[in-house]
Amino acid sequence: MSFARRSTIVAVVAALLCGLAYGVGWASQAGSLPWQRPAEDAGTVPVRTVVDRPVSHLPDEEPTTDKAEKPEKPEKPTDRPEPPVEPTLQPGPTLVAPGDSGDEVRDLQARLAQIDWFNADVTGYYGDVTTEAVRGFQAKREIPVTGEVDQRTLDRLAAMTSEPTTAELTNQTTTNSPGAIDPRCLEGRVLCVDKSSSTLRWVVDGEVQKTLDARFGGSGTPTREGEFSVYQMSRDHVSSLYDTSMPFAMFFSGGQAVHYSPDFAAVGYGGASHGCVNIRDYDGVAWLFDQVQIGDKVVVYWS
Repeated sequence: MSFARRSTIVAVVAALLCGLAYGVGWASQAGSLPWQRPAEDAGTVPVRTVVDRPVSHLPDEEPTTDKAEKPEKPEKPTDRPEPPVEPTLQPGPTLVAPGDSGDEVRDLQARLAQIDWFNADVTGYYGDVTTEAVRGFQAKREIPVTGEVDQRTLDRLAAMTSEPTTAELTNQTTTNSPGAIDPRCLEGRVLCVDKSSSTLRWVVDGEVQKTLDARFGGSGTPTREGEFSVYQMSRDHVSSLYDTSMPFAMFFSGGQAVHYSPDFAAVGYGGASHGCVNIRDYDGVAWLFDQVQIGDKVVVYWS
């Protein structure tokens, strides 16, 4: 290549480089170079701003400007809680009720009388007086108050009372006060019969074991007085002379005996025996019969 041509090429290249240098310098002064532009004009690369607080929403949720709602406080009870309600006792099936009559009612009345809930004659009829007595008994013992007798009422009454005697069932409760005891009654085993006080005392070695009301023979057939002994005993005796029942008979003088008398239990002292010593307490004389033995002494006297 000729020298002239080579010089021409060099001159052209130099001119181009000078022009380029001039353009860069001008652009630098104008602040229009890419690395000198503001962030919003810096091309397609965005600048992410970091916020120093936790993000309260999930990435896919729209952010909210409202404050989180506070949970509602439970309302304070205005009244104290009521105590648990205890189950109410219910009455059982009725066993005896107003309008009934018979031995069950008689037993009920006698038992209520023993604990001072029944203050009338034992009649065997369940009327207003018996109803009120039952109601009072039930209320006192926290039993459903109905005035009718159920099993709970009957069981409670039975636990507080004893089997009514015939005297109690027939309004002949013992009230007699025995008189002075005869000296002959103070030794051994003695049926001590006091005609003055209408009593019989069972005495063992000077100690009175039991006292029972007694009734004696009338003017035509008086009970003999004196000292005797038991010579015969018959639990279910029936008189061959008078054809009458003489339960728990303890014979001491001929045909005269100490025994239970249903007539004495029914009518009291309005009647008389045919010379026997009548006892009106069925349970009492039944107990006595089991204590007495053949040969035990019997003393009949006036105190």
